[in-house]
Amino acid sequence: MSPGDEHDYGEPTRTRMRLPESDPYGGAQRPARSSSRSLVTVVGVVVLLIAAIAFANRGGEDSPSTTASGDTDKPKSSTTAATGTKPVGTKASGIPTGYARDQQGAQSAAANYCVALGSAEMFDTNRRHDIVATVYAPEVAAARQSALDTAYSDETFLGNIGLDKDGTAPDRQSFVSRVVPVGTRTTASTADTATVAVWYTSLFGLSGEASTNPVTESWYTTTYQLKWVNNDWKVTDFQQKDGPVPVGRDQKASTADDMTKAVEEYGGFTYAR
Repeated sequence: MSPGDEHDYGEPTRTRMRLPESDPYGGAQRPARSSSRSLVTVVGVVVLLIAAIAFANRGGEDSPSTTASGDTDKPKSSTTAATGTKPVGTKASGIPTGYARDQQGAQSAAANYCVALGSAEMFDTNRRHDIVATVYAPEVAAARQSALDTAYSDETFLGNIGLDKDGTAPDRQSFVSRVVPVGTRTTASTADTATVAVWYTSLFGLSGEASTNPVTESWYTTTYQLKWVNNDWKVTDFQQKDGPVPVGRDQKASTADDMTKAVEEYGGFTYAR
């Protein structure tokens, strides 16, 4: 487990994913279709997708719920639909804060805290201290900061991921550590506590022509224990596991130059809703 146990990067590998010869979901391999039939199929799928998005975005009381009694534990389509609830409007150390005291607020807090804790800013001492003080509950922040300082200053670890001993990237290379949440769910909650699982993909590595640790993609689920402290949700503990990992497409990897430009030109998001 890596610093703060937030990621398990280990030694980077270059893995080229290919779709399996048979359907991974149990079906037989599909035969090729004619070009005209394929075009009709694609158009039909696009139309259905647009309709589905429009329906999901209606939200509110206009969206009927027809959940069977046996499906009460399954995620509902409204879980990630627009709710009409305004996102938080305040920040501390660049991190959204001031969440609602409900499950939606806890999920937004967990997603945003996951982004901050998985960012490249954690490798900068001052920014790491700001993030820890903002994200963690006061009673655990000091111990967590000490543990993270020890881990992120370990020269062996830094060398293994291609960084200099001060945590910076070598000349003409850009360090990438970015978390992109895919979804959240509440697994337990009370008036003062919440347990929220965040499923996300993580980009990690060094972009640049001379990089020996190219940017790779990994998938994780981190479950956060949150506590209502000083009118906001704060982290008290967490557990991480690999996956779920989707089947990778056989796409050609981008050049080091294209990856560097993407990292520099595309900013990250916050996820409060």
